[in-house]
Amino acid sequence: MKELISITSFASVSALGSTSEEIWKNYLNNHHFLTLKEFESFKAWVALLTEEDKYAIEEVQNSDNKYKNLDPSVLYTLFVARKAMEQTNWKASDNFGINIGSSRGATSLFEKYHKEFLKTGKSSTLSSPTTTLGNISSWIAHDLQTNGPEISHSITCSTGLHSLLNGVAWLQSGMSEKFMIGASEASLTDFTIAQMQALKVYSKEKNGYPCKAFDLNKPKNTMVLGEAASVFCLEKGIKENALAFIEGIGYATEVLKHNTSVSTNAECFQKSMKMALGTIPSDEVDAIIMHAPGTIKGDQSEINAIQKVFCNKTPFLTTNKWKLGHTFGASGLLSLELAVLMLQHQQVIEVPFAQPQEHPKKLSKILVNAVGFGGNAVSVLLTK
Repeated sequence: MKELISITSFASVSALGSTSEEIWKNYLNNHHFLTLKEFESFKAWVALLTEEDKYAIEEVQNSDNKYKNLDPSVLYTLFVARKAMEQTNWKASDNFGINIGSSRGATSLFEKYHKEFLKTGKSSTLSSPTTTLGNISSWIAHDLQTNGPEISHSITCSTGLHSLLNGVAWLQSGMSEKFMIGASEASLTDFTIAQMQALKVYSKEKNGYPCKAFDLNKPKNTMVLGEAASVFCLEKGIKENALAFIEGIGYATEVLKHNTSVSTNAECFQKSMKMALGTIPSDEVDAIIMHAPGTIKGDQSEINAIQKVFCNKTPFLTTNKWKLGHTFGASGLLSLELAVLMLQHQQVIEVPFAQPQEHPKKLSKILVNAVGFGGNAVSVLLTK
């Protein structure tokens, strides 16, 4: 990278809450925040937003008559984008850029409108504009009144970190001085859960921890889905109000052997981590926030890749999906949030059922990983 990128604010909403204080407090305990939810024809573990946050999001929806028919994925992002904006010195006249992605997009509305069409043979008037992929970024730009560039994309579970890649590219090109990046996922529907169950990756655990992400001895897959949204405000160069700095970025894509495949040693992760490190010695990395989705192959292949890159000096490893579920496109940014909080508090967060690890004496550099179906890997190196 040409120069450091400053993270000047961030905000998220997930099963852990919506304030940094609440989220960090919930990271400090060994409880998971997964709930067994009743769907139309089955029960499944999911990570739901709190009732308090749902009420606050409903207030956002009621703040503008045009927001009444928006999908939850948009409303979640409106909620966190406003919070992140309040924490910066940004103004609408700055014309900052916006890139909000989503793996599934307007899931609830799309399924609702499709059911109506199958039943009546007609489509609702707003079915198209409220379900398009650019829906989220456009509404955020409207709400924050910026005239900067708006980008939307979907790259499965690495969508959020691909937003960061785009933001960094715009900033380093000189085409923008400030960029808001993010991702949102509100896809806890019967159909989405059924899709994951059809892939044989969804958790069937009845006791203990439903998601065993980073448990390398689990006998079966234990993925659990969650809902969330997260945004980060990025600025070029070293800013006095920076919470952390992006020091390196890396990305790679594997040649597909199967729609959901990743190689045994996750070659895409090896490439993305090496690219993010650049010329920085690997032993300077103090911790890695893993993607670790809770599947047997997904967890193990990432570990294999880390061992290949870091050889005999593996950094402290952790993940948050055992606690707040896999939030698809938003997952990478929730991992980035955890990394920033760990840097701020100088404390690692352990996975309670994982093998004990030696804690680093200090936290100066943390690597964050995310990968999506098809081997779209991204790694981001944060520094204090």
